[in-house]
Amino acid sequence: MNRSGLTELEVVLAVARRHGFRSAAVDLGMSTSAVSNAVASLEARLSTRLFHRTTRSVSLTEAGRQFVDRIEPAVIHIQEAIAAVSDCEPMPTGTLRINSSLGAALMVFQPIVLKFLSRYPGMTVDMVTEGRMVDIIAEGFDAGLRMSSLVPRDMIRVPLSADIPMTVVGSPDYFARNPKPAKPADLAGHACIRTRLPGGMPSPWEFVQGGERLSIEVPGQLVLDAPVLMLEAARQGIGLAQLAEWYVLDDLGSGRLERVMDEWTAPGPGLCLYFSGHRHLPAGLRALIDLIREDGLRSAPAGAA
Repeated sequence: MNRSGLTELEVVLAVARRHGFRSAAVDLGMSTSAVSNAVASLEARLSTRLFHRTTRSVSLTEAGRQFVDRIEPAVIHIQEAIAAVSDCEPMPTGTLRINSSLGAALMVFQPIVLKFLSRYPGMTVDMVTEGRMVDIIAEGFDAGLRMSSLVPRDMIRVPLSADIPMTVVGSPDYFARNPKPAKPADLAGHACIRTRLPGGMPSPWEFVQGGERLSIEVPGQLVLDAPVLMLEAARQGIGLAQLAEWYVLDDLGSGRLERVMDEWTAPGPGLCLYFSGHRHLPAGLRALIDLIREDGLRSAPAGAA
């Protein structure tokens, strides 16, 4: 592919992420007219309209959405290859700042972060964990680490894991005082340790059985935003908790916690690294992405807390 062809693809991806020509032009360091002309030129060659345009918004057509989904991984690989051969540093150095939820950080700390630091001794990882979602660009982060359902649409995502199974657990002491629930409707009579969404409201519990999907607002006096606190509350017999399965494996094995409603699977969204769609990535972030693609999150650390 010649350079002009690659630029057109980069422009289409930027417009799709930013939902506008002007903001895409700022990201790409181009004029708005150049961005518009690049899109029009590609549409003309494809004989297909990629975007719906109005005076207020720009959105992908169905053909445009399919096109973007297929070209984005390839364009990212090409950008990384170009940047790699242009990089004078044989090994990345500097600081990589990552914003993450605590649970996501625990999942990747041993299998990815520690391996990254061992492989690249000149790199420093500065990881900030917090429950609230932040604008990683405005707050000076190189990347974010969250469940895929929470990632802003205008960000590039690097998947770290498939869907993460969720499970409902309680302590033997709790079940000595309360019957075990057999189905989601039974939770109405239980004390549930609820999760706070980034926006501040308690999160419903999700369940799936066969083709049936349920979203239930569970009762409970305790609302927390950190899985480590929810785990400890469940251990203390305060109530039932719905947590990622990997998070409670040690407790299930030791008998500190017991699993209920196994037939009601609850797959949670997978984990991903995300970052802004700039044309050139920092060498450290590019190295981290390469490591993720090399190994992925093969297995979550059991019982991390």
